[in-house]
Amino acid sequence: MLAEKDHFKEILIKGIWKENPVAYQVLGICSALAVTVKMSTAIVMGIALTIVTAFSSLIISSMRKHIPSNIRIIVELAVIASLVIVTDQILKAFLYDISKQLSIFVGLIITNCIVLGRAESFALANPPADSFVDGVANGIGYSLILVCVAFIRELLGSGKILGFNVIPGFLVDMGYQNMGLMVLAPGAFFIIGLLVWLKNNLPGVSHEEN
Repeated sequence: MLAEKDHFKEILIKGIWKENPVAYQVLGICSALAVTVKMSTAIVMGIALTIVTAFSSLIISSMRKHIPSNIRIIVELAVIASLVIVTDQILKAFLYDISKQLSIFVGLIITNCIVLGRAESFALANPPADSFVDGVANGIGYSLILVCVAFIRELLGSGKILGFNVIPGFLVDMGYQNMGLMVLAPGAFFIIGLLVWLKNNLPGVSHEEN
């Protein structure tokens, strides 16, 4: 039991930190640019992708011995598309306003390199429990980057956090102005670049450890 816990822990650490899908594998950048103007949309997008990645990896791993290799991509896309449709409908039912803000990007989870990449590189070669944990880990790793980027962009770009004003009035009276660059895609590029640099240059972190 202890060995199994350590095994799952290693998978979690690998997906969240050592091989973070955005900071290490440089995947999912398009959605990171598009949905991180506000923290609310970033959080919902991160949760949606984590759910789809975890359960698609679980299902594909469960079927891996019965999927012919020549149609595996079609099967993977069918599973992922079905989960994305269900997730999108749930968001529209319970979080309609955020669903409208996310626009087509929830639907584009179908083509997200992280989801298909975990199915191809991990789920097809590992048991269902490991694949589920790997999907959760990579989803959390992706979500953490999204939330960090969104926090900085919303704070500097609009002076808000989760829609609430956080810039003191006296700073506004003194001439404080929001950074317009932060609400544009280049602002997200700069922040992601800084996070990648920071992740790979923290004390005790090396490329060999990644």
